[in-house]
Amino acid sequence: MRLVFPSIEYKEKAIEFIQEFYDNNSEINGSGGLDGYLETSTYEEWLLKVMADIDIANIVKPRVPALTYFYVRKEDDRIVGMINIRLALNDFLRNEGGHIGYCIRPTERRKYYGSNMLKEALKVCDTVSIKEVFVSCDKDNIASANVIKNCGGILKKELYSDTFNEEIQMYVINR
Repeated sequence: MRLVFPSIEYKEKAIEFIQEFYDNNSEINGSGGLDGYLETSTYEEWLLKVMADIDIANIVKPRVPALTYFYVRKEDDRIVGMINIRLALNDFLRNEGGHIGYCIRPTERRKYYGSNMLKEALKVCDTVSIKEVFVSCDKDNIASANVIKNCGGILKKELYSDTFNEEIQMYVINR
């Protein structure tokens, strides 16, 4: 498995990845907005957005700089997951969203990909000196909570999110 920065070469695989969530009526998190772009724009426009997200000097507030990666299986080059790493936090992310959002495609869940992908993302956080990594999940998403705990997450708080219209849990992973 490896983290792969999005490129035009992954267009069809990325579209198929997102389609699997729709086919399985599954929530999409941590895709760096790919699902929204595919609905209202194009994959190519999303790639421009991904590049703009790393242009630290020109980020328009309240946005924050971020890195988005595909989590790709080496054997078949299949996108198994996506992860979005925010390099800074605004008020909303500090309280509800956290540094990292992620998703695993429905047919690849329960195979430890989530924990392994999050561990790889934490290495990126180490590289950019994020010492306290905040990660949130829906309170009823036991699988995601377990992924976070498997990576050293400690529950910091639970709160009701008006944005997500549900209870969420915020974890901290100290590096």
